[in-house]
Amino acid sequence: MAQITCIDREGKEHRFDGETGLSLMENLKDNDMEIEAVCGGCCACATCHVFVGPTWLERLTAPDEEEVDLVQDAPGYDKKTSRLSCQIEYSDALDGLRVTLAPEE
Repeated sequence: MAQITCIDREGKEHRFDGETGLSLMENLKDNDMEIEAVCGGCCACATCHVFVGPTWLERLTAPDEEEVDLVQDAPGYDKKTSRLSCQIEYSDALDGLRVTLAPEE
């Protein structure tokens, strides 16, 4: 299985197997990361905001306009690394993906 590394809001690193075919948000929730994800993955809020490790950005599909509109108003927004985890489909190609949970809204 492909691995995900997630840095929580206290700076602690967590590594776990990611399930391909699920969104990154679903993988984070399934592994007890403290991510709210109020809308359940409908791209209707920014409560699943994460910072993607810079070396991984080029491997992801670019965010669409709707995602950008939502995430740019999120706490701690970073134009280069901020993404909504519900909009990232996890696959074996992302083995080793490294993300950091953004500040809570």
